[in-house]
Amino acid sequence: MPRPAGPPTVRLRRLATELRILRTEAALTREQVQDRTGVNQGTLWRIEKGQAKPHLGTLETLFDLYNVTPTRRAELIELTRGAKQPGWLRQFTDVIPRGYAAYISFESEAKAAHNYESLYIPGLLQTEEYARASVLDGLPMDADEVEQNVRTRLERQIVLSRQREGRDPLEFWAVIDEAALRREVGGQAVMRAQLARLLELSEQPNIMLQVIPFDRGAHPGMTGAFVRLNFGPTVPDIVYVESLAGDIFLETEAEIDRYGLVFDHLRAMALSPRDSRALIATLTTR
Repeated sequence: MPRPAGPPTVRLRRLATELRILRTEAALTREQVQDRTGVNQGTLWRIEKGQAKPHLGTLETLFDLYNVTPTRRAELIELTRGAKQPGWLRQFTDVIPRGYAAYISFESEAKAAHNYESLYIPGLLQTEEYARASVLDGLPMDADEVEQNVRTRLERQIVLSRQREGRDPLEFWAVIDEAALRREVGGQAVMRAQLARLLELSEQPNIMLQVIPFDRGAHPGMTGAFVRLNFGPTVPDIVYVESLAGDIFLETEAEIDRYGLVFDHLRAMALSPRDSRALIATLTTR
């Protein structure tokens, strides 16, 4: 039987995709795999959906059936190993929700992110003071929990850096409703510093920032914030939606396409990056 996977991981999702492809190339149904290997159909379904981490023995059995080369076997086995989340995150796992921890793991391995925010500045672009004010004014927490949540949010921002563990920085495209810029989270001084930080970050080559001004009227993002993460050609995209009802991960092709279409509409309605910076600059003088 497979071991429980815990929070979803990019590695597990990529392994699941590769195993589905191998079975398809072998022209086998899950029922046929069960008949020939003894691997239960339900177990195989969970493995191929990324919902369970297979034992090494199960993988070897499937590789034998699919005639996988030794080199390819080694590559796929490597996907099942290694850390499931950034090392720094482990110190906070007792404080932050499981879904949020899973999202951070995804974000740390993503190549690109499209983020729409209607009421808050995107977490990857927040100053420490803004982050602390938004946490303090959110759900009740004790002082230690507040600080750990703030530290988690700031640690996440390493993905925007060119020193991301030897990897390229995250390509981050943010579309923000003007309401998020005008809402005084933490007071005027905190907001002025936050807006100045947005201007600074928007000059980085891997960050694209656009604002949807009030005068553009209604738009499809008014139903709520979301993030679409892209991992490259070997792993399907995923959409993350945070709500009071819980964190939601959307993975079907139809869901990904729908949110992709919404984001395309939002950035088309938004001001250009240059005009967005001009608007933000005017707000810093309030």
